[in-house]
Amino acid sequence: MKRDYYEILGVDKQADEGTIKKAYRKVAMEFHPDRNPDNKAAEDKFKEAAEAYEVLSDANKKAKYDRYGHAGLENMGGGGFSGGGMNMEDIFSHFGDVFGEGGSPFESFFGGSQGGSKNRSGQKGSNLRIKVALTLEEIESGVTKKIKVKKQVSCKTCNGSGAKDKNSVTTCSTCQGSGYVRQVKNTFLGQMQTTVVCPKCNGAGKSITAPCGTCRGDGRTTDEELIEIAIPAGVQDGMQLSMRGKGNAGQAGGPAGDLLINIEEKQHEQFSRDGMNVIYDLFLNFADTALGTNVEVPTLSGKVKVKIPPGTQAGKLFRLKGKGLPSVQQYGKGDQLINVNIWTPKNLTPEETQLLEKMKSLSNFNPKPGDGEKGFFERMKEYFN
Repeated sequence: MKRDYYEILGVDKQADEGTIKKAYRKVAMEFHPDRNPDNKAAEDKFKEAAEAYEVLSDANKKAKYDRYGHAGLENMGGGGFSGGGMNMEDIFSHFGDVFGEGGSPFESFFGGSQGGSKNRSGQKGSNLRIKVALTLEEIESGVTKKIKVKKQVSCKTCNGSGAKDKNSVTTCSTCQGSGYVRQVKNTFLGQMQTTVVCPKCNGAGKSITAPCGTCRGDGRTTDEELIEIAIPAGVQDGMQLSMRGKGNAGQAGGPAGDLLINIEEKQHEQFSRDGMNVIYDLFLNFADTALGTNVEVPTLSGKVKVKIPPGTQAGKLFRLKGKGLPSVQQYGKGDQLINVNIWTPKNLTPEETQLLEKMKSLSNFNPKPGDGEKGFFERMKEYFN
Protein backbone atom coordinates (compact mmCIF):
# COMPACT_ATOMS: atom_id res chain seq x y z
CA MET A 1 0.00 0.00 0.00
CA LYS A 2 1.31 3.43 -0.92
CA ARG A 3 1.58 6.03 1.82
CA ASP A 4 -0.50 9.15 1.70
CA TYR A 5 1.33 11.90 -0.22
CA TYR A 6 0.39 14.57 2.33
CA GLU A 7 1.72 12.37 5.12
CA ILE A 8 5.01 11.84 3.25
CA LEU A 9 5.64 15.59 3.00
CA GLY A 10 4.11 16.39 6.39
CA VAL A 11 1.48 18.83 5.11
CA ASP A 12 -2.32 18.91 5.06
CA LYS A 13 -4.70 19.12 2.10
CA GLN A 14 -5.10 22.86 2.51
CA ALA A 15 -1.36 23.48 2.02
CA ASP A 16 -0.57 25.96 -0.75
CA GLU A 17 2.09 25.58 -3.44
CA GLY A 18 4.77 27.37 -1.41
CA THR A 19 4.18 25.23 1.67
CA ILE A 20 4.34 22.02 -0.37
CA LYS A 21 7.59 23.08 -2.02
CA LYS A 22 9.14 24.03 1.32
CA ALA A 23 8.11 20.70 2.85
CA TYR A 24 9.59 18.79 -0.08
CA ARG A 25 12.90 20.65 0.23
CA LYS A 26 13.08 19.63 3.89
CA VAL A 27 12.34 15.95 3.29
CA ALA A 28 14.59 15.76 0.20
CA MET A 29 17.52 17.21 2.13
CA GLU A 30 16.97 14.80 5.02
CA PHE A 31 16.96 11.67 2.86
CA HIS A 32 19.23 12.77 0.01
CA PRO A 33 21.55 9.91 -1.10
CA ASP A 34 24.66 12.04 -0.59
CA ARG A 35 23.78 12.54 3.06
CA ASN A 36 22.80 8.87 3.46
CA PRO A 37 25.30 6.83 1.43
CA ASP A 38 24.54 3.10 1.09
CA ASN A 39 21.25 3.59 2.92
CA LYS A 40 18.54 1.95 0.78
CA ALA A 41 15.74 2.99 3.15
CA ALA A 42 16.75 6.66 2.85
CA GLU A 43 16.93 6.39 -0.93
CA ASP A 44 13.42 4.88 -1.02
CA LYS A 45 12.09 7.74 1.12
CA PHE A 46 13.85 10.23 -1.14
CA LYS A 47 12.12 8.74 -4.20
CA GLU A 48 8.83 8.58 -2.29
CA ALA A 49 9.08 12.30 -1.51
CA ALA A 50 9.84 13.08 -5.16
CA GLU A 51 6.73 11.13 -6.21
CA ALA A 52 4.59 12.97 -3.67
CA TYR A 53 5.92 16.35 -4.79
CA GLU A 54 5.41 15.62 -8.50
CA VAL A 55 1.71 14.96 -7.83
CA LEU A 56 0.95 17.64 -5.22
CA SER A 57 2.80 20.38 -7.11
CA ASP A 58 0.67 19.80 -10.23
CA ALA A 59 -2.82 21.29 -9.82
CA ASN A 60 -4.46 18.79 -12.19
CA LYS A 61 -2.85 15.70 -10.60
CA LYS A 62 -3.46 17.06 -7.10
CA ALA A 63 -7.18 17.49 -7.82
CA LYS A 64 -7.45 13.90 -9.07
CA TYR A 65 -5.52 12.60 -6.06
CA ASP A 66 -7.68 14.59 -3.61
CA ARG A 67 -10.81 13.14 -5.15
CA TYR A 68 -9.84 9.54 -5.93
CA GLY A 69 -6.60 8.85 -4.04
CA HIS A 70 -3.81 6.81 -5.62
CA ALA A 71 -6.26 5.04 -7.93
CA GLY A 72 -7.11 8.39 -9.49
CA LEU A 73 -3.59 8.64 -10.95
CA GLU A 74 -3.71 5.27 -12.69
CA ASN A 75 -4.85 4.45 -16.23
CA MET A 76 -4.87 8.08 -17.24
CA GLY A 77 -3.23 7.72 -20.60
CA GLY A 78 -0.08 9.34 -19.28
CA GLY A 79 -1.91 11.83 -17.10
CA GLY A 80 -0.95 10.26 -13.77
CA PHE A 81 2.28 10.09 -11.82
CA SER A 82 5.29 9.22 -13.94
CA GLY A 83 7.52 8.25 -11.04
CA GLY A 84 7.12 4.53 -11.62
CA GLY A 85 9.66 4.81 -14.44
CA MET A 86 11.82 7.51 -12.87
CA ASN A 87 15.39 6.83 -11.87
CA MET A 88 17.56 9.03 -9.67
CA GLU A 89 18.70 11.02 -12.69
CA ASP A 90 15.08 11.87 -13.54
CA ILE A 91 14.41 13.00 -9.98
CA PHE A 92 17.49 15.23 -9.88
CA SER A 93 16.40 16.81 -13.17
CA HIS A 94 13.32 18.18 -11.35
CA PHE A 95 15.34 19.80 -8.59
CA GLY A 96 15.87 23.04 -10.52
CA ASP A 97 12.27 24.07 -9.85
CA VAL A 98 12.61 23.38 -6.11
CA PHE A 99 16.15 24.36 -5.19
CA GLY A 100 16.86 26.89 -7.94
CA GLU A 101 19.60 26.82 -10.55
CA GLY A 102 22.08 24.06 -9.83
CA GLY A 103 19.44 21.52 -8.88
CA SER A 104 20.12 19.48 -5.77
CA PRO A 105 21.57 21.44 -2.85
CA PHE A 106 23.99 18.57 -2.34
CA GLU A 107 25.64 19.34 -5.67
CA SER A 108 26.85 22.42 -3.83
CA PHE A 109 27.32 21.21 -0.26
CA PHE A 110 28.79 17.78 -0.87
CA GLY A 111 30.65 18.14 -4.17
CA GLY A 112 28.07 16.60 -6.47
CA SER A 113 25.24 14.08 -6.26
CA GLN A 114 25.64 10.37 -6.69
CA GLY A 115 22.62 10.33 -8.93
CA GLY A 116 23.65 13.50 -10.77
CA SER A 117 27.27 12.62 -11.38
CA LYS A 118 26.65 11.72 -15.01
CA ASN A 119 27.14 14.36 -17.66
CA ARG A 120 24.05 16.30 -18.51
CA SER A 121 23.19 15.55 -22.10
CA GLY A 122 21.67 18.94 -22.87
CA GLN A 123 18.68 21.15 -22.29
CA LYS A 124 15.24 19.56 -22.03
CA GLY A 125 12.82 20.37 -24.84
CA SER A 126 9.69 22.42 -24.25
CA ASN A 127 6.21 20.95 -23.81
CA LEU A 128 3.64 21.02 -26.58
CA ARG A 129 -0.10 21.50 -26.08
CA ILE A 130 -2.82 20.27 -28.44
CA LYS A 131 -6.62 19.96 -28.36
CA VAL A 132 -8.48 16.78 -29.22
CA ALA A 133 -12.24 16.98 -29.88
CA LEU A 134 -14.26 13.84 -29.07
CA THR A 135 -17.83 12.71 -29.57
CA LEU A 136 -19.80 11.19 -26.69
CA GLU A 137 -19.60 7.84 -28.49
CA GLU A 138 -15.78 8.05 -28.48
CA ILE A 139 -15.79 9.06 -24.82
CA GLU A 140 -18.08 6.14 -23.98
CA SER A 141 -15.78 3.51 -25.51
CA GLY A 142 -12.35 5.14 -25.42
CA VAL A 143 -10.52 5.85 -28.64
CA THR A 144 -7.07 5.96 -30.22
CA LYS A 145 -6.37 9.06 -32.29
CA LYS A 146 -3.55 9.52 -34.78
CA ILE A 147 -2.63 13.20 -34.93
CA LYS A 148 0.07 15.02 -36.89
CA VAL A 149 2.02 17.33 -34.61
CA LYS A 150 4.44 19.97 -35.89
CA LYS A 151 7.38 20.12 -33.51
CA GLN A 152 11.14 20.24 -33.07
CA VAL A 153 12.78 16.88 -33.73
CA SER A 154 16.32 15.64 -33.50
CA CYS A 155 18.32 16.66 -36.58
CA LYS A 156 18.70 13.65 -38.89
CA THR A 157 21.86 14.99 -40.48
CA CYS A 158 23.91 15.16 -37.27
CA ASN A 159 21.75 12.82 -35.11
CA GLY A 160 21.11 15.69 -32.71
CA SER A 161 24.76 16.42 -31.95
CA GLY A 162 24.74 19.83 -33.67
CA ALA A 163 28.17 19.13 -35.16
CA LYS A 164 29.17 18.97 -38.82
CA ASP A 165 30.84 15.59 -38.31
CA LYS A 166 32.47 13.55 -35.56
CA ASN A 167 35.75 15.41 -36.06
CA SER A 168 33.95 18.69 -35.26
CA VAL A 169 33.38 17.71 -31.64
CA THR A 170 36.08 18.22 -29.04
CA THR A 171 36.28 17.76 -25.29
CA CYS A 172 35.30 20.92 -23.44
CA SER A 173 38.48 22.68 -22.33
CA THR A 174 36.81 24.19 -19.27
CA CYS A 175 35.48 21.04 -17.58
CA GLN A 176 37.72 18.52 -19.38
CA GLY A 177 34.66 16.56 -20.47
CA SER A 178 33.12 16.05 -17.04
CA GLY A 179 30.29 18.53 -17.58
CA TYR A 180 30.95 20.10 -14.17
CA VAL A 181 33.39 22.56 -12.67
CA ARG A 182 34.32 22.99 -9.01
CA GLN A 183 34.03 26.27 -7.17
CA VAL A 184 34.36 27.46 -3.59
CA LYS A 185 31.26 29.09 -2.11
CA ASN A 186 30.26 30.52 1.22
CA THR A 187 27.20 28.68 2.57
CA PHE A 188 25.34 28.61 5.85
CA LEU A 189 27.57 25.65 6.74
CA GLY A 190 30.70 27.70 6.06
CA GLN A 191 33.05 27.78 3.09
CA MET A 192 32.62 24.69 0.97
CA GLN A 193 33.71 23.31 -2.34
CA THR A 194 30.85 23.20 -4.81
CA THR A 195 30.25 21.42 -8.07
CA VAL A 196 28.20 23.23 -10.69
CA VAL A 197 27.31 22.67 -14.32
CA CYS A 198 30.01 23.85 -16.69
CA PRO A 199 28.97 27.29 -18.02
CA LYS A 200 30.77 26.77 -21.34
CA CYS A 201 29.26 23.48 -22.52
CA ASN A 202 26.12 23.49 -20.32
CA GLY A 203 27.06 20.11 -18.87
CA ALA A 204 27.53 18.33 -22.20
CA GLY A 205 31.28 17.92 -21.67
CA LYS A 206 31.88 18.66 -25.36
CA SER A 207 32.39 21.69 -27.60
CA ILE A 208 31.47 22.04 -31.28
CA THR A 209 34.13 23.49 -33.58
CA ALA A 210 32.07 23.31 -36.80
CA PRO A 211 28.24 23.32 -36.63
CA CYS A 212 25.93 21.10 -38.66
CA GLY A 213 24.80 22.81 -41.87
CA THR A 214 21.22 21.58 -41.53
CA CYS A 215 20.39 22.63 -37.95
CA ARG A 216 23.19 25.25 -37.62
CA GLY A 217 24.48 23.64 -34.46
CA ASP A 218 21.15 23.47 -32.62
CA GLY A 219 20.75 19.72 -33.01
CA ARG A 220 17.06 20.12 -33.91
CA THR A 221 14.91 20.81 -36.95
CA THR A 222 11.17 21.41 -37.38
CA ASP A 223 9.12 18.52 -38.75
CA GLU A 224 5.76 16.75 -38.44
CA GLU A 225 5.31 13.56 -36.45
CA LEU A 226 2.28 11.27 -36.54
CA ILE A 227 1.53 10.50 -32.89
CA GLU A 228 -0.85 7.78 -31.73
CA ILE A 229 -2.77 8.91 -28.65
CA ALA A 230 -4.70 6.35 -26.61
CA ILE A 231 -7.52 8.23 -24.87
CA PRO A 232 -9.24 6.30 -22.06
CA ALA A 233 -13.00 6.01 -21.82
CA GLY A 234 -14.86 8.48 -19.60
CA VAL A 235 -12.72 11.59 -20.09
CA GLN A 236 -14.41 14.98 -19.63
CA ASP A 237 -14.32 18.33 -21.34
CA GLY A 238 -11.33 20.34 -20.08
CA MET A 239 -9.41 17.31 -18.81
CA GLN A 240 -5.69 17.26 -19.59
CA LEU A 241 -3.70 14.14 -20.42
CA SER A 242 0.04 14.02 -21.03
CA MET A 243 2.50 11.88 -22.96
CA ARG A 244 6.03 12.03 -21.61
CA GLY A 245 8.77 12.62 -24.19
CA LYS A 246 6.42 13.47 -27.07
CA GLY A 247 7.02 17.23 -26.99
CA ASN A 248 9.81 19.22 -28.61
CA ALA A 249 13.20 17.53 -28.83
CA GLY A 250 15.81 18.64 -26.34
CA GLN A 251 18.80 20.72 -27.32
CA ALA A 252 22.20 19.08 -27.72
CA GLY A 253 20.72 15.64 -27.14
CA GLY A 254 18.68 16.65 -24.09
CA PRO A 255 15.43 14.83 -23.24
CA ALA A 256 12.27 15.76 -25.12
CA GLY A 257 9.45 17.69 -23.49
CA ASP A 258 5.94 16.35 -22.96
CA LEU A 259 2.84 16.46 -25.13
CA LEU A 260 -0.13 17.88 -23.22
CA ILE A 261 -3.54 16.85 -24.60
CA ASN A 262 -6.57 18.99 -23.71
CA ILE A 263 -9.90 17.20 -24.17
CA GLU A 264 -12.79 18.97 -25.89
CA GLU A 265 -16.26 17.40 -25.92
CA LYS A 266 -18.27 17.87 -29.11
CA GLN A 267 -21.90 18.88 -28.72
CA HIS A 268 -24.19 15.92 -29.43
CA GLU A 269 -27.31 16.21 -31.56
CA GLN A 270 -29.40 13.94 -29.33
CA PHE A 271 -27.79 13.73 -25.89
CA SER A 272 -26.64 16.07 -23.17
CA ARG A 273 -24.21 15.06 -20.44
CA ASP A 274 -24.33 15.35 -16.67
CA GLY A 275 -21.23 13.74 -15.19
CA MET A 276 -21.40 10.03 -15.99
CA ASN A 277 -25.08 10.22 -17.00
CA VAL A 278 -26.46 11.11 -20.42
CA ILE A 279 -29.88 12.68 -20.87
CA TYR A 280 -32.19 12.12 -23.83
CA ASP A 281 -35.36 14.13 -24.49
CA LEU A 282 -38.15 11.86 -25.75
CA PHE A 283 -41.07 13.60 -27.48
CA LEU A 284 -44.43 11.75 -27.52
CA ASN A 285 -47.90 12.74 -28.60
CA PHE A 286 -50.66 12.98 -26.03
CA ALA A 287 -52.39 9.82 -27.21
CA ASP A 288 -49.27 7.67 -26.70
CA THR A 289 -48.73 8.94 -23.16
CA ALA A 290 -52.38 8.47 -22.28
CA LEU A 291 -52.78 5.01 -23.83
CA GLY A 292 -49.22 3.75 -23.36
CA THR A 293 -46.89 2.56 -26.10
CA ASN A 294 -43.53 0.98 -26.91
CA VAL A 295 -40.89 3.25 -28.40
CA GLU A 296 -37.35 2.81 -29.70
CA VAL A 297 -34.81 5.24 -28.29
CA PRO A 298 -31.15 5.74 -29.21
CA THR A 299 -28.28 5.13 -26.77
CA LEU A 300 -24.55 5.64 -27.18
CA SER A 301 -24.20 1.94 -28.01
CA GLY A 302 -27.29 1.40 -30.20
CA LYS A 303 -31.10 1.53 -30.04
CA VAL A 304 -33.23 -0.04 -27.31
CA LYS A 305 -36.99 -0.44 -26.79
CA VAL A 306 -38.67 1.31 -23.89
CA LYS A 307 -42.20 0.63 -22.61
CA ILE A 308 -44.24 3.77 -21.89
CA PRO A 309 -47.06 2.87 -19.45
CA PRO A 310 -50.56 4.38 -19.81
CA GLY A 311 -51.03 7.71 -18.06
CA THR A 312 -47.34 8.77 -18.30
CA GLN A 313 -46.98 12.44 -17.39
CA ALA A 314 -44.79 15.05 -19.04
CA GLY A 315 -41.44 15.28 -17.23
CA LYS A 316 -41.41 11.60 -16.29
CA LEU A 317 -37.85 10.28 -16.14
CA PHE A 318 -37.02 6.73 -17.21
CA ARG A 319 -33.63 5.24 -16.37
CA LEU A 320 -31.60 2.91 -18.58
CA LYS A 321 -29.13 1.41 -16.13
CA GLY A 322 -25.52 1.34 -17.32
CA LYS A 323 -26.22 3.10 -20.61
CA GLY A 324 -24.31 6.24 -19.66
CA LEU A 325 -20.59 6.98 -19.58
CA PRO A 326 -17.88 5.07 -17.71
CA SER A 327 -15.79 6.62 -14.99
CA VAL A 328 -12.33 7.52 -16.20
CA GLN A 329 -11.11 5.79 -13.02
CA GLN A 330 -13.01 2.62 -14.05
CA TYR A 331 -15.41 2.84 -11.09
CA GLY A 332 -18.58 1.70 -12.84
CA LYS A 333 -20.79 3.36 -15.42
CA GLY A 334 -23.49 6.02 -15.45
CA ASP A 335 -27.07 5.74 -16.71
CA GLN A 336 -29.13 7.16 -19.54
CA LEU A 337 -32.08 9.22 -18.34
CA ILE A 338 -35.04 9.60 -20.68
CA ASN A 339 -37.02 12.78 -20.12
CA VAL A 340 -40.59 12.53 -21.45
CA ASN A 341 -41.94 15.56 -23.28
CA ILE A 342 -45.49 15.77 -24.65
CA TRP A 343 -45.57 17.19 -28.15
CA THR A 344 -48.25 19.84 -28.61
CA PRO A 345 -49.24 20.52 -32.25
CA LYS A 346 -49.20 24.18 -33.27
CA ASN A 347 -51.38 24.19 -36.41
CA LEU A 348 -54.66 22.28 -36.04
CA THR A 349 -57.12 21.35 -38.74
CA PRO A 350 -60.80 22.14 -38.16
CA GLU A 351 -61.46 18.44 -37.51
CA GLU A 352 -58.65 18.25 -34.93
CA THR A 353 -59.87 21.40 -33.24
CA GLN A 354 -63.38 19.97 -32.99
CA LEU A 355 -62.12 16.72 -31.45
CA LEU A 356 -60.04 18.55 -28.86
CA GLU A 357 -62.88 20.88 -27.96
CA LYS A 358 -65.02 17.84 -27.24
CA MET A 359 -62.24 16.11 -25.24
CA LYS A 360 -61.41 19.02 -22.97
CA SER A 361 -64.97 19.13 -21.66
CA LEU A 362 -64.74 15.52 -20.45
CA SER A 363 -63.97 15.06 -16.74
CA ASN A 364 -60.98 12.76 -17.25
CA PHE A 365 -59.15 15.51 -19.11
CA ASN A 366 -59.23 17.98 -16.22
CA PRO A 367 -55.90 18.00 -14.30
CA LYS A 368 -56.18 16.11 -11.01
CA PRO A 369 -52.66 15.84 -9.57
CA GLY A 370 -52.54 13.40 -6.68
CA ASP A 371 -50.18 12.99 -3.75
CA GLY A 372 -48.11 10.54 -5.76
CA GLU A 373 -47.22 13.10 -8.42
CA LYS A 374 -43.70 14.50 -7.90
CA GLY A 375 -42.52 17.92 -8.99
CA PHE A 376 -39.57 18.54 -11.30
CA PHE A 377 -36.97 19.12 -8.58
CA GLU A 378 -38.09 16.07 -6.63
CA ARG A 379 -37.72 13.92 -9.74
CA MET A 380 -34.25 15.29 -10.51
CA LYS A 381 -33.13 14.80 -6.92
CA GLU A 382 -34.36 11.22 -7.01
CA TYR A 383 -32.45 10.33 -10.16
CA PHE A 384 -29.20 12.18 -9.57
CA ASN A 385 -28.66 11.26 -5.90
